[in-house]
Amino acid sequence: MIRYSIKDLPNLLTASRIIVIPFIIFAMLFDNSMFWHRVAAILFLYASFTDFLDGYLARSMSLQSNLGKFLDPVADKLLVGAVIVVLVYYDRAGLFPSIAIICREILVSGLREFLADLSVSVPVSKLSKIKTLVQMVAIFILILGKEGSGIQFADTLGNIALWIAAILTLVTGYAYLKMSFKYFRRKGG
Repeated sequence: MIRYSIKDLPNLLTASRIIVIPFIIFAMLFDNSMFWHRVAAILFLYASFTDFLDGYLARSMSLQSNLGKFLDPVADKLLVGAVIVVLVYYDRAGLFPSIAIICREILVSGLREFLADLSVSVPVSKLSKIKTLVQMVAIFILILGKEGSGIQFADTLGNIALWIAAILTLVTGYAYLKMSFKYFRRKGG
């Protein structure tokens, strides 16, 4: 029997975020049902909350681990990427802000991996945290949509928030890239 302790809680929350992704996507496939819009939105809200909670617990209780450092950003990118693709497929999210968000996530992941080879840690900026919050709110609103909320302008509001998240995404992505330039020469690039 596998035993878990409190020190495993952040990683268990992160793993649960990955596990819930197929259930969110499955619920989103029933695009014309108020019930399924709400189920998908609640599951996404749970996943978004675990993103906050696992990091908070890991930092506040000194429970950081190498597995968590790897798994947390992977879970975030899988969640956001998968949900955005389905939202774009159903024409509920704008293509351009969605591409900007996904491309930035790939860019930052690559930069973090590159800088990790140089033993350079890249802290998350406050603006990046705001970007993540706006992005999660936008995606939640878009999942819920007018069908799940009964609010006629929910889709418009969600897309406005997604554009704001995309702009913040580009700004923070550029900041990470600019910060990394000084290390490119050291690596021979």
